[in-house]
Amino acid sequence: QVQLVESGGGSVQAGGSLRLSCAASRSTDSDYCLAWFRQAPGKEREGVAIIRKDDSTVYADSVKGRFTISRDKLKSTLYLQMDSLKPEDTAMYYCMSGPFYRYVCYSGLGHGSSDEYKYWGQGTQVTVSS
Repeated sequence: QVQLVESGGGSVQAGGSLRLSCAASRSTDSDYCLAWFRQAPGKEREGVAIIRKDDSTVYADSVKGRFTISRDKLKSTLYLQMDSLKPEDTAMYYCMSGPFYRYVCYSGLGHGSSDEYKYWGQGTQVTVSS
């Protein structure tokens, strides 16, 4: 079992920055990938970014060039640096780990479902005002 705890969300104006953190209760080094997803009210969960075991990354087109996913293996912590935030980035952000299969990490961003990942946190809210 792994517990994931997200933090760093908040309210910012458009153009601002936030850094989300996701602390894991144990090492996730063996996971094929770690991921950030987000879900806005009334919308489906969408993939934001993935960092694979080899540290390669994948981003949603909507955040490419503005967001950066990274991790600190010693601290078992995943990060999402979000710059140039837009109102459409407003959502609950979740980190996920423990993909069931390798293909989950190599077939786009996926859906962030319980069929894909074993663990996820409670989420952290990001609100961007115009």
